Amino acid sequence: MYDVTIRERVRNLLDSGETISAVSRRTGISRSTVRAWRERPDHLVRRVASCPRCLEIPELPAPPDKYAYLLGLYLGDGYISTIGDPSKQVWSLRIMCADTWPGLQEECIKALISIRPDNKVRMLPRQGCTEINSFSKHWPHLFPQHGPGKKHTRLIELEAWQRQIVAANPGHLVRGLMHSDGCRIINRVRRQLPGETHWYEYPRYLFVNESQDILDLCGEALDMLGVAWRYSKPNTISVARRAAVERLDEFVGPKY
Repeated sequence: MYDVTIRERVRNLLDSGETISAVSRRTGISRSTVRAWRERPDHLVRRVASCPRCLEIPELPAPPDKYAYLLGLYLGDGYISTIGDPSKQVWSLRIMCADTWPGLQEECIKALISIRPDNKVRMLPRQGCTEINSFSKHWPHLFPQHGPGKKHTRLIELEAWQRQIVAANPGHLVRGLMHSDGCRIINRVRRQLPGETHWYEYPRYLFVNESQDILDLCGEALDMLGVAWRYSKPNTISVARRAAVERLDEFVGPKY
């Protein structure tokens, strides 16, 4: 599947009078494909694999709630890499999901299918977890935070169109982040009272990430939800107040 920009370039070259062979040499596309496009020009202007960001007027990925959730998973435990010949620009979005929570794996699969319904989703067993992946030429268009190296070593900043989605779906972003690098635990605190030791238990959310940019995105989304939070460590966001935990339970809850 060729990107829409490549198709448009071929169309412009053919319209300018270039021969099939000349267009093939200049673009690296086989002569048979160029010939087929010349004979059926509708193939040059069709929507490419339904990628909303590749349209002449880009659109937002849909459904937006699934995209926000998948964005959270990607920022936490996902990465994008090329598959096969790098010149073909086919990318794999890989998300590592712990085998302890099969429900999260299923939710990840559903989100991938929702955003790229024409692409196959694979489950590959790894040590202690499962790699869930999907191949597409368009993952870098949908997740422009992709880049070389680990996320905490480079700038992670949302595009304006991504911020638009997150502003409308902050709970889904936080759900994805918590399902990747977060947890809901029962905190136990010991208090020494006169003549006895008393233990208090209360639920608490933690989100751990080495990227300050990703921590900031999580904090911003929590603010949008009206959830009180603080840093318990430099790389850890804590949500511990009863009202804040109850509010976050509406969107996340325990892993399953």
